[in-house]
Amino acid sequence: MKQWYETLFENYGMKYDKECFVQGTIGECDFIENEIDFNKNIKILDIGCGTGRHSIELAKRGYSVTGADLSKSMLKHAKEKAMEQKVNVDFKKAD
Repeated sequence: MKQWYETLFENYGMKYDKECFVQGTIGECDFIENEIDFNKNIKILDIGCGTGRHSIELAKRGYSVTGADLSKSMLKHAKEKAMEQKVNVDFKKAD
């Protein structure tokens, strides 16, 4: 039997990336970089990564990133996006 969140987010991954709030991803990642003093040796854990918008952007910038989410369908979408963009992110199912 599926968990409630699997049913809720099953097909949300494709729709999620079209939401207006994802337009802030670049600025949010700029903020994160500034907070960690642009230290590329820092490993980043993106908890509740969803479709990987922050994980993928930070990996593009040269950071080692692990993205964790409890939704298999969101992680599947994140992995597909990372592969399309030729970015290495370690995505894990976790709660």
